[in-house]
Amino acid sequence: MGDVLAGNHATWEFESDALLIRFDRGNRTPKLLSVLRERRVPHEALASVTLTPGKRGTVVLHAVPRPGADPLMEAAAGQLKEACDPYRLVLPADRETLAEYYRDELRARLPADAMGTVDAGAAVGPVGALGPVGALGPVGAMGSVGALGPVDSPDVTDVGAAGAPAHVESVLTAPTPVDRFLVAPPQGPQSFKTYDGRASFDGVSEVSFRWSWTGASTEKWKAGDQTFSVRDLCGVEWRSPEVLDGYLRLVPRGGAPRPPQPDLDPASVVFGLGYGPVHLSLPFAAAVLAAIRGRAADRVPVHAAAPAGMRDGASRDPGAVAERIRHLGELHQAGLVTDAEFSAKKAELLAEL
Repeated sequence: MGDVLAGNHATWEFESDALLIRFDRGNRTPKLLSVLRERRVPHEALASVTLTPGKRGTVVLHAVPRPGADPLMEAAAGQLKEACDPYRLVLPADRETLAEYYRDELRARLPADAMGTVDAGAAVGPVGALGPVGALGPVGAMGSVGALGPVDSPDVTDVGAAGAPAHVESVLTAPTPVDRFLVAPPQGPQSFKTYDGRASFDGVSEVSFRWSWTGASTEKWKAGDQTFSVRDLCGVEWRSPEVLDGYLRLVPRGGAPRPPQPDLDPASVVFGLGYGPVHLSLPFAAAVLAAIRGRAADRVPVHAAAPAGMRDGASRDPGAVAERIRHLGELHQAGLVTDAEFSAKKAELLAEL
Protein backbone atom coordinates (compact mmCIF):
# COMPACT_ATOMS: atom_id res chain seq x y z
CA MET A 1 0.00 0.00 0.00
CA GLY A 2 2.69 2.47 0.97
CA ASP A 3 0.21 4.87 2.59
CA VAL A 4 0.63 6.63 5.93
CA LEU A 5 -2.03 7.19 8.60
CA ALA A 6 -1.16 9.55 11.47
CA GLY A 7 -2.93 9.40 14.84
CA ASN A 8 -2.36 10.35 18.45
CA HIS A 9 1.23 9.51 19.47
CA ALA A 10 1.85 7.22 16.48
CA THR A 11 1.88 6.88 12.70
CA TRP A 12 1.08 3.73 10.77
CA GLU A 13 2.80 3.11 7.45
CA PHE A 14 1.32 0.36 5.32
CA GLU A 15 4.04 -1.62 3.56
CA SER A 16 3.41 -4.44 1.12
CA ASP A 17 4.24 -7.15 3.66
CA ALA A 18 4.17 -5.40 7.04
CA LEU A 19 2.72 -2.64 9.19
CA LEU A 20 5.37 -0.12 10.26
CA ILE A 21 4.41 1.71 13.46
CA ARG A 22 6.38 4.84 14.38
CA PHE A 23 5.86 6.51 17.74
CA ASP A 24 6.09 10.20 18.55
CA ARG A 25 8.77 11.43 20.94
CA GLY A 26 6.74 14.26 22.50
CA ASN A 27 6.22 14.90 26.20
CA ARG A 28 2.62 13.67 26.03
CA THR A 29 3.51 10.35 24.43
CA PRO A 30 3.58 7.45 26.91
CA LYS A 31 7.20 6.75 27.83
CA LEU A 32 7.02 3.13 26.72
CA LEU A 33 6.04 4.16 23.19
CA SER A 34 8.79 6.78 23.06
CA VAL A 35 11.36 4.17 24.07
CA LEU A 36 10.14 1.70 21.44
CA ARG A 37 10.44 4.36 18.69
CA GLU A 38 9.16 2.10 15.92
CA ARG A 39 8.00 -1.45 15.34
CA ARG A 40 7.78 -3.39 12.11
CA VAL A 41 4.98 -5.94 12.30
CA PRO A 42 4.78 -8.50 9.46
CA HIS A 43 1.25 -9.22 8.33
CA GLU A 44 1.69 -12.85 9.38
CA ALA A 45 2.15 -11.63 12.99
CA LEU A 46 -1.38 -10.20 13.09
CA ALA A 47 -4.58 -12.04 13.93
CA SER A 48 -7.10 -9.30 13.12
CA VAL A 49 -7.65 -5.56 12.82
CA THR A 50 -10.52 -3.83 14.59
CA LEU A 51 -12.10 -0.40 14.60
CA THR A 52 -14.05 0.67 17.69
CA PRO A 53 -15.37 3.94 19.17
CA GLY A 54 -12.88 5.67 21.45
CA LYS A 55 -13.16 8.33 24.12
CA ARG A 56 -14.08 11.98 23.58
CA GLY A 57 -14.85 11.93 19.89
CA THR A 58 -12.26 9.43 18.68
CA VAL A 59 -12.09 6.03 17.04
CA VAL A 60 -9.46 3.36 17.73
CA LEU A 61 -7.81 1.28 15.04
CA HIS A 62 -6.32 -1.79 16.70
CA ALA A 63 -4.01 -4.34 15.10
CA VAL A 64 -4.27 -7.51 17.19
CA PRO A 65 -1.06 -9.60 17.30
CA ARG A 66 -1.19 -13.37 17.26
CA PRO A 67 -0.18 -15.15 20.47
CA GLY A 68 3.54 -15.82 20.46
CA ALA A 69 4.34 -13.31 17.69
CA ASP A 70 5.64 -10.36 19.73
CA PRO A 71 8.04 -10.78 22.67
CA LEU A 72 6.96 -7.44 24.14
CA MET A 73 3.31 -8.48 24.37
CA GLU A 74 4.23 -11.96 25.56
CA ALA A 75 6.28 -10.50 28.41
CA ALA A 76 3.52 -8.00 29.26
CA ALA A 77 0.97 -10.85 29.55
CA GLY A 78 -2.04 -8.53 29.50
CA GLN A 79 -0.74 -6.03 32.06
CA LEU A 80 -0.28 -3.00 29.80
CA LYS A 81 -2.59 -0.07 30.23
CA GLU A 82 -4.64 0.80 27.18
CA ALA A 83 -2.71 4.00 26.50
CA CYS A 84 0.56 2.04 26.36
CA ASP A 85 -0.64 -0.59 23.89
CA PRO A 86 1.67 -0.16 20.87
CA TYR A 87 -0.92 -1.69 18.55
CA ARG A 88 -3.62 0.97 19.09
CA LEU A 89 -3.96 4.03 16.85
CA VAL A 90 -6.35 6.72 18.13
CA LEU A 91 -7.91 8.94 15.45
CA PRO A 92 -10.49 11.77 15.40
CA ALA A 93 -13.99 10.44 14.84
CA ASP A 94 -14.31 12.42 11.60
CA ARG A 95 -11.66 10.14 10.10
CA GLU A 96 -13.66 6.98 10.76
CA THR A 97 -14.35 6.36 7.06
CA LEU A 98 -10.64 6.55 6.27
CA ALA A 99 -9.90 4.25 9.21
CA GLU A 100 -12.45 1.73 7.92
CA TYR A 101 -10.72 1.72 4.56
CA TYR A 102 -7.31 0.95 6.06
CA ARG A 103 -8.81 -1.62 8.41
CA ASP A 104 -10.27 -3.50 5.45
CA GLU A 105 -7.09 -3.13 3.39
CA LEU A 106 -4.99 -4.51 6.22
CA ARG A 107 -7.43 -7.33 6.95
CA ALA A 108 -7.21 -8.44 3.34
CA ARG A 109 -3.47 -8.96 3.73
CA LEU A 110 -3.61 -11.10 6.87
CA PRO A 111 -2.80 -14.81 6.53
CA ALA A 112 -5.78 -17.11 6.09
CA ASP A 113 -4.79 -19.18 9.15
CA ALA A 114 -4.46 -16.22 11.53
CA MET A 115 -7.76 -17.07 13.20
CA GLY A 116 -9.19 -20.49 14.04
CA THR A 117 -12.68 -21.45 12.89
CA VAL A 118 -15.71 -23.35 14.08
CA ASP A 119 -17.01 -25.77 11.46
CA ALA A 120 -20.35 -25.27 9.74
CA GLY A 121 -23.31 -26.15 11.89
CA ALA A 122 -21.64 -25.22 15.15
CA ALA A 123 -23.98 -23.80 17.72
CA VAL A 124 -23.71 -20.06 17.67
CA GLY A 125 -25.66 -18.03 20.18
CA PRO A 126 -26.39 -14.35 20.05
CA VAL A 127 -23.66 -12.13 18.72
CA GLY A 128 -21.23 -11.50 21.53
CA ALA A 129 -21.66 -15.01 22.93
CA LEU A 130 -19.56 -17.53 21.09
CA GLY A 131 -19.59 -19.77 24.11
CA PRO A 132 -16.66 -21.79 25.38
CA VAL A 133 -14.98 -22.36 22.04
CA GLY A 134 -11.51 -20.83 22.20
CA ALA A 135 -12.24 -19.66 25.75
CA LEU A 136 -13.80 -16.49 24.39
CA GLY A 137 -16.32 -14.42 26.24
CA PRO A 138 -18.29 -11.69 24.51
CA VAL A 139 -16.95 -10.67 21.13
CA GLY A 140 -14.53 -7.83 21.70
CA ALA A 141 -13.49 -9.16 25.10
CA MET A 142 -10.79 -11.70 24.54
CA GLY A 143 -8.67 -12.76 27.51
CA SER A 144 -5.50 -11.07 28.67
CA VAL A 145 -2.91 -13.43 27.15
CA GLY A 146 -0.36 -11.34 25.32
CA ALA A 147 -2.39 -8.20 26.03
CA LEU A 148 -4.31 -8.71 22.80
CA GLY A 149 -7.10 -6.43 23.90
CA PRO A 150 -10.45 -6.18 22.13
CA VAL A 151 -11.03 -8.45 19.19
CA ASP A 152 -13.56 -7.67 16.51
CA SER A 153 -15.97 -10.38 15.67
CA PRO A 154 -15.77 -11.34 12.02
CA ASP A 155 -18.41 -9.71 9.92
CA VAL A 156 -21.22 -12.09 10.91
CA THR A 157 -24.41 -10.63 9.51
CA ASP A 158 -26.73 -13.64 9.48
CA VAL A 159 -28.15 -13.05 12.94
CA GLY A 160 -31.76 -13.56 13.84
CA ALA A 161 -33.95 -10.88 15.31
CA ALA A 162 -33.27 -9.79 18.89
CA GLY A 163 -29.97 -11.64 18.85
CA ALA A 164 -31.52 -15.05 18.21
CA PRO A 165 -29.18 -17.90 17.30
CA ALA A 166 -28.29 -18.14 13.62
CA HIS A 167 -26.66 -20.74 11.43
CA VAL A 168 -23.47 -19.59 9.74
CA GLU A 169 -20.96 -21.48 7.66
CA SER A 170 -18.03 -20.68 9.96
CA VAL A 171 -17.11 -18.38 12.80
CA LEU A 172 -13.64 -17.11 13.61
CA THR A 173 -12.55 -17.89 17.14
CA ALA A 174 -9.28 -17.45 19.01
CA PRO A 175 -6.19 -16.27 17.12
CA THR A 176 -3.90 -19.06 15.98
CA PRO A 177 -0.62 -18.99 17.94
CA VAL A 178 2.74 -18.96 16.18
CA ASP A 179 5.76 -20.98 17.23
CA ARG A 180 8.35 -18.20 16.94
CA PHE A 181 8.61 -14.47 17.41
CA LEU A 182 7.82 -12.52 14.25
CA VAL A 183 8.29 -9.01 15.67
CA ALA A 184 11.81 -7.92 16.60
CA PRO A 185 12.49 -7.33 20.30
CA PRO A 186 14.06 -4.13 21.66
CA GLN A 187 17.69 -4.16 20.55
CA GLY A 188 21.05 -3.56 22.22
CA PRO A 189 22.39 -3.75 25.78
CA GLN A 190 19.91 -2.66 28.44
CA SER A 191 20.10 -1.76 32.10
CA PHE A 192 17.79 -0.32 34.71
CA LYS A 193 17.82 0.33 38.44
CA THR A 194 15.60 -1.78 40.67
CA TYR A 195 14.60 -1.38 44.31
CA ASP A 196 17.19 -3.97 45.36
CA GLY A 197 19.93 -3.45 42.81
CA ARG A 198 20.57 -3.08 39.09
CA ALA A 199 19.61 -5.42 36.26
CA SER A 200 21.72 -5.53 33.09
CA PHE A 201 21.47 -7.47 29.82
CA ASP A 202 24.25 -7.45 27.23
CA GLY A 203 21.69 -7.82 24.45
CA VAL A 204 22.91 -11.27 23.43
CA SER A 205 23.70 -13.89 26.02
CA GLU A 206 24.02 -12.74 29.65
CA VAL A 207 21.80 -11.19 32.29
CA SER A 208 23.31 -9.88 35.50
CA PHE A 209 21.89 -8.63 38.80
CA ARG A 210 24.05 -6.50 41.09
CA TRP A 211 22.59 -5.99 44.54
CA SER A 212 22.19 -2.69 46.36
CA TRP A 213 23.40 -2.68 49.95
CA THR A 214 20.38 -0.59 50.95
CA GLY A 215 17.57 -2.52 49.25
CA ALA A 216 18.60 -6.14 48.75
CA SER A 217 17.49 -8.81 51.17
CA THR A 218 19.94 -10.77 53.34
CA GLU A 219 19.28 -13.83 51.18
CA LYS A 220 20.41 -12.00 48.06
CA TRP A 221 23.51 -10.64 49.77
CA LYS A 222 24.44 -14.12 50.88
CA ALA A 223 24.01 -15.40 47.33
CA GLY A 224 26.08 -12.55 45.90
CA ASP A 225 25.76 -10.73 42.59
CA GLN A 226 24.31 -12.99 39.92
CA THR A 227 25.13 -13.62 36.27
CA PHE A 228 22.89 -15.84 34.13
CA SER A 229 23.51 -17.24 30.67
CA VAL A 230 20.34 -17.23 28.56
CA ARG A 231 21.22 -20.83 27.70
CA ASP A 232 20.39 -21.73 31.29
CA LEU A 233 17.01 -19.97 31.31
CA CYS A 234 13.62 -21.05 30.01
CA GLY A 235 11.52 -17.94 30.64
CA VAL A 236 10.95 -14.53 32.18
CA GLU A 237 8.18 -13.41 34.52
CA TRP A 238 7.33 -9.71 34.57
CA ARG A 239 4.87 -8.19 37.03
CA SER A 240 4.12 -4.56 36.28
CA PRO A 241 5.59 -1.97 38.66
CA GLU A 242 2.24 -0.18 38.41
CA VAL A 243 0.68 -2.81 40.67
CA LEU A 244 1.64 -3.98 44.14
CA ASP A 245 4.77 -6.12 44.43
CA GLY A 246 6.08 -5.71 40.89
CA TYR A 247 9.14 -7.71 39.90
CA LEU A 248 11.16 -9.33 37.11
CA ARG A 249 12.04 -12.97 37.66
CA LEU A 250 14.20 -15.24 35.52
CA VAL A 251 13.07 -18.85 35.22
CA PRO A 252 16.01 -21.31 35.19
CA ARG A 253 15.86 -24.56 33.30
CA GLY A 254 15.35 -27.73 35.28
CA GLY A 255 12.52 -26.58 37.52
CA ALA A 256 14.58 -26.43 40.70
CA PRO A 257 12.69 -25.16 43.78
CA ARG A 258 12.70 -21.38 44.19
CA PRO A 259 11.75 -19.07 47.04
CA PRO A 260 8.10 -18.03 46.65
CA GLN A 261 8.86 -14.36 47.32
CA PRO A 262 10.85 -12.52 44.60
CA ASP A 263 12.69 -10.46 47.21
CA LEU A 264 14.25 -13.69 48.51
CA ASP A 265 15.05 -15.14 45.07
CA PRO A 266 18.52 -14.29 43.65
CA ALA A 267 17.05 -14.84 40.16
CA SER A 268 14.64 -11.91 40.70
CA VAL A 269 14.72 -8.16 41.05
CA VAL A 270 11.89 -6.23 42.66
CA PHE A 271 10.31 -2.92 41.71
CA GLY A 272 8.72 -0.19 43.77
CA LEU A 273 9.09 3.46 44.80
CA GLY A 274 9.82 4.52 41.24
CA TYR A 275 12.23 1.67 40.48
CA GLY A 276 11.77 -0.60 37.45
CA PRO A 277 9.33 1.59 35.47
CA VAL A 278 7.38 -0.02 32.65
CA HIS A 279 9.27 1.79 29.87
CA LEU A 280 12.57 0.30 31.09
CA SER A 281 11.71 -3.04 32.69
CA LEU A 282 9.27 -4.34 30.05
CA PRO A 283 11.57 -3.86 27.02
CA PHE A 284 14.30 -5.48 29.15
CA ALA A 285 12.07 -8.49 29.86
CA ALA A 286 11.07 -8.73 26.18
CA ALA A 287 14.68 -8.65 24.99
CA VAL A 288 15.71 -11.37 27.44
CA LEU A 289 12.70 -13.50 26.50
CA ALA A 290 13.52 -13.20 22.80
CA ALA A 291 17.14 -14.19 23.47
CA ILE A 292 15.97 -17.25 25.43
CA ARG A 293 13.59 -18.33 22.68
CA GLY A 294 16.26 -17.73 20.06
CA ARG A 295 18.73 -19.94 21.92
CA ALA A 296 16.10 -22.63 22.30
CA ALA A 297 15.37 -22.53 18.58
CA ASP A 298 19.06 -22.90 17.81
CA ARG A 299 19.23 -25.86 20.22
CA VAL A 300 22.32 -24.54 21.94
CA PRO A 301 23.51 -27.04 24.59
CA VAL A 302 22.89 -26.03 28.18
CA HIS A 303 25.95 -25.50 30.36
CA ALA A 304 26.24 -24.47 33.95
CA ALA A 305 26.69 -20.73 34.45
CA ALA A 306 30.09 -19.62 35.74
CA PRO A 307 30.13 -18.03 39.20
CA ALA A 308 29.24 -14.35 39.23
CA GLY A 309 32.22 -12.09 38.61
CA MET A 310 34.51 -14.91 37.42
CA ARG A 311 33.67 -15.07 33.71
CA ASP A 312 36.52 -14.79 31.23
CA GLY A 313 38.96 -14.19 34.11
CA ALA A 314 37.62 -10.69 34.67
CA SER A 315 38.31 -9.30 38.14
CA ARG A 316 35.83 -7.30 40.19
CA ASP A 317 36.13 -3.63 41.08
CA PRO A 318 38.14 -3.53 44.38
CA GLY A 319 35.92 -0.76 45.72
CA ALA A 320 32.78 -2.79 45.10
CA VAL A 321 34.32 -5.87 46.72
CA ALA A 322 35.37 -3.82 49.78
CA GLU A 323 31.83 -2.47 50.07
CA ARG A 324 30.43 -6.00 49.90
CA ILE A 325 32.82 -7.20 52.61
CA ARG A 326 31.90 -4.23 54.81
CA HIS A 327 28.20 -4.98 54.46
CA LEU A 328 28.85 -8.68 55.06
CA GLY A 329 30.60 -7.71 58.31
CA GLU A 330 27.53 -5.71 59.38
CA LEU A 331 25.31 -8.73 58.76
CA HIS A 332 27.75 -10.88 60.74
CA GLN A 333 27.80 -8.49 63.68
CA ALA A 334 24.00 -8.36 63.66
CA GLY A 335 23.88 -12.15 63.92
CA LEU A 336 22.28 -12.60 60.50
CA VAL A 337 25.28 -14.50 59.12
CA THR A 338 27.09 -17.31 60.95
CA ASP A 339 30.85 -17.35 61.52
CA ALA A 340 31.26 -20.07 58.90
CA GLU A 341 29.14 -18.22 56.33
CA PHE A 342 31.03 -14.98 56.97
CA SER A 343 34.44 -16.62 56.53
CA ALA A 344 33.44 -18.52 53.41
CA LYS A 345 31.80 -15.53 51.74
CA LYS A 346 34.66 -13.18 52.63
CA ALA A 347 37.17 -15.63 51.14
CA GLU A 348 35.04 -15.87 47.99
CA LEU A 349 34.91 -12.10 47.61
CA LEU A 350 38.66 -11.70 48.18
CA ALA A 351 39.31 -14.35 45.55
CA GLU A 352 37.54 -12.19 42.98
CA LEU A 353 40.14 -9.42 43.27
